[in-house]
Amino acid sequence: MQGKALWGRMALLGAAMIWGSSFFVMKNAVDGIPVFLLLAIRFTIGCALLSLVCAKKWRHCSRRLLWHGAVVGVLLFLAYTAQTYGLKDTTPGKNAFLTAVYCMLVPFVNWVLLRRRPSRWNWLAAVMCLGGIGLVSLDGSLSMNRGNALTLVGGVFYALHLVAVSRFGEEDDPVLLTAVQFGASALCCWGCSLPLETMTAAMPQGAWGELIYLAVFATTLALLMQNVGQSVTPAAPAAILLSLESVFGVLFSVVCYGETVTPRLAMGFLLIFLAVVASETHFSFLRRGKSSVDKGAPA
Repeated sequence: MQGKALWGRMALLGAAMIWGSSFFVMKNAVDGIPVFLLLAIRFTIGCALLSLVCAKKWRHCSRRLLWHGAVVGVLLFLAYTAQTYGLKDTTPGKNAFLTAVYCMLVPFVNWVLLRRRPSRWNWLAAVMCLGGIGLVSLDGSLSMNRGNALTLVGGVFYALHLVAVSRFGEEDDPVLLTAVQFGASALCCWGCSLPLETMTAAMPQGAWGELIYLAVFATTLALLMQNVGQSVTPAAPAAILLSLESVFGVLFSVVCYGETVTPRLAMGFLLIFLAVVASETHFSFLRRGKSSVDKGAPA
C-alpha cells in the first residue's frame, strides 16, 4: 500500500476511534452540564477553530453557502440534541450503535426526497438493523425506554443531515460549509440554553477537560481527519473504517465506563454493524476479493 493510501486509512481509523471515545466522554459530561450549554460550547469552539483553519477561504463565502450552512446546521443541532438527551437515559455503547442506524436510513431518505430507489442491499440492511435494534433496545415487555427512543430519533436527523450535506457539498466548499453549520448549530444551542437552562456558577471538576476534548478532538480534528482520509481512500473501505465508530464506542464504554455487554447485546451490536457495512459497501470488498482469487487460480 502506498504512503498516501496508508495514511488516509490511518486518518479514517483515527477519526472513528476519536468519535467512538466521545460517547463515554459525553455521558460523563451530561451528568454535570446542561445539554444545550454543553453543545453550545462544543460547537462554538469547533466553529472558531475551523474558521481559523479555513481563514483564507472566507472571501469566497456566498449567501447561498450561508443558507446551506444554516439548513445543515439546524439539522445537526436537532440530531445532537436528540442523541445527547438520549444519552442521559441509556449507555454509551447502546447510544453509539443506535445512532449508527443513520447509515442504513440514508438510502430511504434519498428515496423519499430524491426518488432514488434503494437497492436490495439497502433492504437487507434495513431488516438486519431492525433485528439489531430490537435486541439492543427492547426489554422483556417489548417496550423501549426514553433514552433509546431519543437516540433513534437522533439517527433519523443524522440521516437527513447527511443527505443535505451530500447535496450541498456538490456546490459549496465542504470545510467552509462545515464551519458555517457549526456556527448555526452553536446559535441554536445558545438560543435554547439561555432561556431554558439554569447556568451554574462553576463547571463541575474535569468538565472543561471533557469540553475541550469534545470540541478540539471529537469535532474539529476528527472532521479534518475524515476529510483528508476520504480524499485518498475509495468509498467502500472508507465506509467500513468510519463505521468502526460504533465498535469503538462499545469498547471505550466497556473499558472506561464499565458497561456490561451481554450475549443479547453483542448479537444486536453485530447485526447493526453488519447492516451498516451492507448498506454502505454492499459487501463489494468480499466480492472483489473472491474474483481476484478466481482470476489468480490455475486453469
